[in-house]
Amino acid sequence: MLQTTDLNAFYGQFHVLHDVSIHVREQEVVVILGPNGHGKSSLLKSICGLVDQVQGAISYKGRDITGRPAEKLVNDGVIYIAENRELFPEMSVLENLKLGAYSKNARPFEKKNLAKVLELFPRLEERKKQLASTLSGGEARMLAIARGLMSNADFMCIDEPSLGLQPNLRVEVFNIIKEINKQGKSILLVEQNIPQIAELADRIYMLEEGRITFEGTAQEAGENEHLKEIFLGM
Repeated sequence: MLQTTDLNAFYGQFHVLHDVSIHVREQEVVVILGPNGHGKSSLLKSICGLVDQVQGAISYKGRDITGRPAEKLVNDGVIYIAENRELFPEMSVLENLKLGAYSKNARPFEKKNLAKVLELFPRLEERKKQLASTLSGGEARMLAIARGLMSNADFMCIDEPSLGLQPNLRVEVFNIIKEINKQGKSILLVEQNIPQIAELADRIYMLEEGRITFEGTAQEAGENEHLKEIFLGM
């Protein structure tokens, strides 16, 4: 469904990704592991048109999307959900959700998708009239994911959804991601040091110093001593 081939990314003179080749099949959950500052978020942003300087190739459903602007990729069905959530704090939960359906691809499905996300996120249904600024950290993360779903995207790049959350909320967020995947969405997920990903991921990549150093199934990752000791806390 999505593939990068020898992808390189730069911030000015800083070379952050080095010949990164990954693929995500339809309805797969693929997890990118790696230390902080080694290029995980940059990989997602490069795919989603949020890094200006990229080399190599990115294809989506057989079409070259290398360098395609983010706003056009949203219409194509590719969405980036940022780690810092990027909500509008002085707007209500409902208003934030509706903003997720701004693209021409999503507008015809706004009512249908709103009903779906409020069923999937009952906490947001309860708080839909509240300002986003009044939400807890876990609720804000749920709102960011739900707003991404409002875009009607088929391919979701989700950046560290569990960052800063308490363990019980981490489990809840991961269960929601599982359910989203069951509904037919393909997911490329960046995470770090979360044992639950072994249950979630179809495949795992390790990204270190901007390079892929491991690719395999969750079972193979669990048998890799480097991953177990350093990144899975096992």
